[in-house]
Amino acid sequence: MKTSDLTGPALNWAVTKIELLGMLSRGEYVKTWVQDATTSGEQIDPYSTDWLWGGPIIEREKIELRHDGRNSWCAWIASTGAMHGPTPLIAAMRCYVASKLGDEVDIPKELL
Repeated sequence: MKTSDLTGPALNWAVTKIELLGMLSRGEYVKTWVQDATTSGEQIDPYSTDWLWGGPIIEREKIELRHDGRNSWCAWIASTGAMHGPTPLIAAMRCYVASKLGDEVDIPKELL
């Protein structure tokens, strides 16, 4: 699926997967059942709908946001370019996913 089209559970799953991979690469302990639930799409955190989840990523990754004046938000990271969305969190999380996974993402079919 195109990263620019991700929304809802599919977008949140992609961000959850990236966060899991980051934890694993830093050597943090993650229970096997959490890894399995995340990979399968059973465990999805609300990054694109809850500022308590998505806000820290925006700050950490230095994602810039602006309203484009047409009921749309634009988010960008210098290395990735811009992504758009109907809310700042959706735009920012699409931008984050694009920066880590590219312009297309394999989403579990259960989330489509």
